[in-house]
Amino acid sequence: MKARSAGALGAALLVAALSGCGASGSGDKPQQATSTPATTPTAAPLPAGTATPPGTLLVADFGGDTVSFIDPARGPFASVKVGTAPYGLAVGADGRAWVATAEGVAIVDTRTRTNLGRVPYRTESGPVTDGEYRGGGMGIALAPDGKRAYVGVNVPDGNGALEVIDTATRQVVDTVPVGRRPFDVDVSRDGAEVYATNHDSFDVTAVDARTLDARRHEVAPYGTEGGLGSWLKPHYAVVREDGRLLLPFEGERLAVLDPRTGRVAIEEMTANTHQHGAALTPDGTLLVVGTGPIGSDDEDPSLTIRTKDGRERVVPLTGPHEDVAVSKDGRTAYVTGGFTRSGYWDGITVVDIATGETRRLAGGERPLGAAVL
Repeated sequence: MKARSAGALGAALLVAALSGCGASGSGDKPQQATSTPATTPTAAPLPAGTATPPGTLLVADFGGDTVSFIDPARGPFASVKVGTAPYGLAVGADGRAWVATAEGVAIVDTRTRTNLGRVPYRTESGPVTDGEYRGGGMGIALAPDGKRAYVGVNVPDGNGALEVIDTATRQVVDTVPVGRRPFDVDVSRDGAEVYATNHDSFDVTAVDARTLDARRHEVAPYGTEGGLGSWLKPHYAVVREDGRLLLPFEGERLAVLDPRTGRVAIEEMTANTHQHGAALTPDGTLLVVGTGPIGSDDEDPSLTIRTKDGRERVVPLTGPHEDVAVSKDGRTAYVTGGFTRSGYWDGITVVDIATGETRRLAGGERPLGAAVL
């Protein structure tokens, strides 16, 4: 396994302390990438009253106040206003999308492409702003039965909260304290537990969905040196079939967390680049988004395709990316170009998982969270 040298780690922490995802900051809006490869043209709008086709991509436009509907072959064809700086989203079997924004959780009927309202947060997270460090909702997930939505609320300069929404009444019914900047929220396959991945406190909060009892599990394969200025923190997680959480770090280490015991096993990874979004295909293949280098020895952006037995292929990507969604048949990955830091671009890279072939797709305004309808 490749380990970071003390010099490389120190340089990375210094850079992070000055800017970027590692350090706390003002949340100023980063500049868009100056060079964006060619993308596919924008699709024609659907006629009024036409249902959204299956297979459409839904993305959260973190650089604006909308979610975009994107034809995976032709590009965006509609958008719906949801609130400032939407981050994560989750879509239920009923076609409703729950979108975490700086202002509250918006509800969108994805079949008719209409806004159904917004659920305000109970947690006070400061003035409504945009940018990387804005307060408000970040990660979000639905219970398997669709009766609860769970959203991680960032409180700038403090610990966050997991808010529990009753999807029938569209109200927050409970809150649970979690760690700092809950980048991601996941639910166990049986719905019994909820997991908040807390970027700035190096931990995962496991919450009993029935009692709301919470347990803190530190996940820091590089340690916690550097504190808020460190790049070497958890970002996104996925829940494996056996109930363990998979958390990638720097294209070098995969932390495998058993949320029942808090024990963390470390496996080797090979992309050697800063990593954010993660997803599982139906057959258990892990997809991890490499956002690009944080040090001189790091590689460029990529998508890691890791089989259940640990074999990896690394697909190069052009420009920074943030998150990834998977087609229903598990053959195609959609990697969003929004990125929480500077250098983002307005589109999606479409990756053929079997061949590694890629193409660029226009879509969204700094798109982050994504789902396939």
